[in-house]
Amino acid sequence: MQDNSDIALAVLDMAGTTVADDGAVIAAFDDAATAVGLPESGPERDNARQYVLDTMGQSKIVVFRALFGSDHRAAQANAAFESAYERYIDEGAITPIPGAANAIATLRTAGIKVALTTGFSRGTQRKLLTALGWTEVADLVLAPADAGRGRPYPDLVLTALLRAEVDDVRRVAVVGDTSSDITSGLRAGAAIVAGTLTGAHDAHTLREAGATHVLDSVAELPALLISA
Repeated sequence: MQDNSDIALAVLDMAGTTVADDGAVIAAFDDAATAVGLPESGPERDNARQYVLDTMGQSKIVVFRALFGSDHRAAQANAAFESAYERYIDEGAITPIPGAANAIATLRTAGIKVALTTGFSRGTQRKLLTALGWTEVADLVLAPADAGRGRPYPDLVLTALLRAEVDDVRRVAVVGDTSSDITSGLRAGAAIVAGTLTGAHDAHTLREAGATHVLDSVAELPALLISA
C-alpha cells in the first residue's frame, strides 16, 4: 500500500484546481473562435465549445490545432484566446481557490515541493501568477513549452520531477480538475493522482479517467499527504 507520507513532490494544475476563473476559459475561447471565423451560434460553435470542455487542461495551442485545422488558424485563435484571458486577469476575474495558497504553504513547510502547471503559455501563466501575487508561492512553475508537450502527455509531471530532483515517480502526487490531468499523472507513474471538484469535470468523469482520489478542493490535499 502506498505510504502517502512518502510524497516528495505535488504537481498541481492551475485553472480549476488552484485558481478559479469563473468561466473565463470558455469566454476566452468564444473570442478565439470568433477571431477565426467560426459562426457565433449554431452546431459548429456548440460542438467546438464542447470539445474545449472535454479537453480542458490540455495545451491550448494543441486544442486549437485540432479544432481549426491549420497551424496558422490555430496560432490566430491562440493569440485571441490569450489576449481575452489576460483581459479577464486584468479585470480581477481570476481568483485563488479558497484555501489553495494555504495548502501549498502547508505542503512546502512539511518538506513537499510544489510545482504549478498549466495548459496556458508561459506568458499567460506569468501574468496570472503576478496578478495573484503568487510569483514565489511554489517551488517551480511549468507551462507546456517548458516540458515539450502539455497534458494529457506525462511531460509536465516528469519535467517537474527532474527539476525538483525527486528520485522516484512513486513519490509524486498529481492534482487536477480534468480527465487530462488524471491521464497525465497516470502516464507519468505518479503514486497519487487526485481529481478536484472545483473545475471542469465532475467526480464520475475524474474516476472514469482513473483518479486515485477525488477531493472537494485542493485545500484537502495536505490532510491526504501529511501524516498527523
